[in-house]
Amino acid sequence: MTIGLDYTFWIQLVNFLLLIFILNIVLYKPVMGILEKRKGQIEGAEQEIRDLNLTIEQKEARYEEKLRLAKNDALEQKKEIVRQGSDEAKGVLDAARAEIPKMVEQFEAKVSKEVNEARRILREQSENIATEIAEKVMGRSIK
Repeated sequence: MTIGLDYTFWIQLVNFLLLIFILNIVLYKPVMGILEKRKGQIEGAEQEIRDLNLTIEQKEARYEEKLRLAKNDALEQKKEIVRQGSDEAKGVLDAARAEIPKMVEQFEAKVSKEVNEARRILREQSENIATEIAEKVMGRSIK
């Protein structure tokens, strides 16, 4: 059995080439076009993701910087408040220290006055008691 090359072979060859040409136009080019379109969309989405990630990183960096500045500002305000409190406390202490000598002087004057009053009262009472004792011992009035 031998295979002969006759006109059917040539018909099959033309048929095959025609089928390849038709399939190229009808199937291969549209599918490749869709694949290229999808590839472009995927690349565009990936680029958008990269852009969004960059934007997020920039916003995060700005947020961190603002947060750092806010912390520094709060720390400075705290230091200022502590300094003001310290100054006010020093002022109150200085005022109290200035008031102490006046209070001591007033207290000493009051105590001195009360001691003199107590001495006067004791002197009067001791004279009265001495007179009463003398009258009782002598049995008569001394006045």
